[in-house]
Amino acid sequence: MIKAYPAALVATASLALPVLAQPSGAIAYPETRRGDHVDTYHGVEVADPYRWLEKSADDPEVAAWIEAEQAVTNAYLEALPGRERLKERYTQLLNYERFGTPSEEGGRYFYTRNDGLQDQSVLYVMDDWGSEPRVLLDPNGWSDDNTMSLAGTSVSPDGRLIAYLVSDGGSDWRTIRVRDIETGEDLVDTIEWAKFTGVSWDRDSSGFYYSRYDEPVQKEGEELTAVNEFQKVYRHSIGTAQSKDTLIYQRPDEAKWGFGGFVTEDGRYLGIVTTKGTFRENNVAYVDLQSSNREVVHLLEGFEADYGWVGNVGSVVYFRTDLDAPRGRVIAIDLHHPQRDRWVEVIPESDATLDGVSMVGGHLVAQYLRDASSEVVICDLHGREVRKVALPGIGSVSGFGGEFDSAETFYSFTSYTDPGSIYRYNIITGESELFRRPEVDFNPDRYTTERVFYSSKDGTRVPMFITYKKGLERNGQNPTLLYGYGGFNISMTPGFSTSRLMWMELGGVYAVACLRGGGEYGKEWHDAGITTKKQNVFDDFIAAAEYLNAERISSPSTLAIQGGSNGGLLVGACITQRPELFGAALPAVGVMDMLRFDQFTIGWAWRSDYGSPSESEDDFRANYAYSPYHNAKPGKCYPPTLITTADRDDRVVPAHSFKFAAAMQAAQAENHRALRGCDNPVLIRIETRAGHGAGTPLSKIIEQVADQYGFLAYHLGLEIE
Repeated sequence: MIKAYPAALVATASLALPVLAQPSGAIAYPETRRGDHVDTYHGVEVADPYRWLEKSADDPEVAAWIEAEQAVTNAYLEALPGRERLKERYTQLLNYERFGTPSEEGGRYFYTRNDGLQDQSVLYVMDDWGSEPRVLLDPNGWSDDNTMSLAGTSVSPDGRLIAYLVSDGGSDWRTIRVRDIETGEDLVDTIEWAKFTGVSWDRDSSGFYYSRYDEPVQKEGEELTAVNEFQKVYRHSIGTAQSKDTLIYQRPDEAKWGFGGFVTEDGRYLGIVTTKGTFRENNVAYVDLQSSNREVVHLLEGFEADYGWVGNVGSVVYFRTDLDAPRGRVIAIDLHHPQRDRWVEVIPESDATLDGVSMVGGHLVAQYLRDASSEVVICDLHGREVRKVALPGIGSVSGFGGEFDSAETFYSFTSYTDPGSIYRYNIITGESELFRRPEVDFNPDRYTTERVFYSSKDGTRVPMFITYKKGLERNGQNPTLLYGYGGFNISMTPGFSTSRLMWMELGGVYAVACLRGGGEYGKEWHDAGITTKKQNVFDDFIAAAEYLNAERISSPSTLAIQGGSNGGLLVGACITQRPELFGAALPAVGVMDMLRFDQFTIGWAWRSDYGSPSESEDDFRANYAYSPYHNAKPGKCYPPTLITTADRDDRVVPAHSFKFAAAMQAAQAENHRALRGCDNPVLIRIETRAGHGAGTPLSKIIEQVADQYGFLAYHLGLEIE
């Protein structure tokens, strides 16, 4: 599970390797070297003593540090009571059939299935509806450790070929291959160095469009840390070498712009969407594929709003946009008459957030969020409501893809207690037919979810979902896990998780706060939690914790917080600001150095939410005030903390977690000497052959969840039987 390094490397750094017999008492952390590096931002000198931990994991000193840290962490986790029981029960709960939402292309149907304990889900194909499914792509066995995963697929319109994307060890880099669906044999076609891309076929199935970067020229190993710039759109012709691919679109004057190309369902247009990192706003261009010159026509420019291309009927294109509508609306633009005064509003803004729109069966399917729960409305092409889709209750819907001339679509519904039922839906009749419903080893009737609202520091009303076993006694002693994200316009909606179920089986409470910075209430909600307003997100999360304690669901000693990626930042910021409020913390793959986040891989793209501290003094001062790495200081006793990261994470590089762990351990060691009774552990768990999360083998997930929940149970007083 954990990568071992030669003893000689450990010796080069002169690091002690303490072994703990029991998970108790003060920990003798490895002696992490403090450097004297100092940066100056807008006249302010900022020390960065652990800059050397930004080097590759293959660097001898960094490798020795990892070895030393893992020796401490492994000894601690292995001594946790009930850890093996957690692995056993989690394995039992995971051992059920799981299905992906089907799609239809060229008369064939495709869906993923996991028989329960497969490391990777398998893609199946049915040659027509109701026929016997057969395996098309099985990633299990692509590598000895099952860390190579299927990261996306696209079926040719004639249903003959499938392009599929492969991720190696969790990296965001993708290799694109092509398989003959009938024979199951791969063609010679292979595309390298694709990243942040889909695949879109020409309607005659002769080739496809994709986005890629140039092959990295850095030294070996730096392809996981080097900055990604100058993305380009290419077209690949089936049966040819990648070197023959045609460059379709680029902007050599704009290093940070990204591009996605897609062919419309009728084959008439190639749409090109231009983005600036994770900024919500985008530009839209198109190429008329029936024209002789095939020039790029720039339709929507200036990055003034978010424009999502829904579909087209002839020259009329439907867009979902937040232009003059923070919660979203649908407009139609005739490409022959694109002047703004000729635009038509099809579906106006409502009091719910328009989360997505698709065009299926000659209708528009509008998916809304109302207080972070899904609603679905079927409309005609003029925006008139035909019907609402009946859903089982508070939960989340996904799917509703399909073709304009087909009334058939599929969707799934899930909640905190529903593992995700999948339905085949007829747009014309409104009838839903159950396709698959998983059978999980638990009784959902024993659990309940309530949606509550609480007030943040500035009085903002924030929703939160709380799920627990019925009969909960509100005595302040319930071990509670509070989860949050709060960023990048991403909404936290109800969803099923076997690990959360296991937590609740043990008697724990699971709560999810829908923080500002997310997309639950549209553009204004997102904007209220970004750049210089990012502190609002942390205030919302802290207020959620205070609500749970005030309602006597939990208390500071029984309340843990968890989040990953931007949510890892959230947890890091909250424990450095209000450590006394929490009994334990699980920050995962977090963005922890808020002054240097934009110096690695795709980190520059996050300036939409984090600002640019090197260029803007206001952004610098805001980030410096909450940056977890820079605010881990002696003087406050930090709660028991288990930091998790992965050695091949090329989205949020592991250096963030390395530096944060070093700073936290130094502070906590000083706290133990200066503050009586402060012996809470700060540990870091570093997974190998894994990335930011997607594609991680199930076996590794089981190990990590057992470690995390064993850590929480021990420190929150949750007994594992």
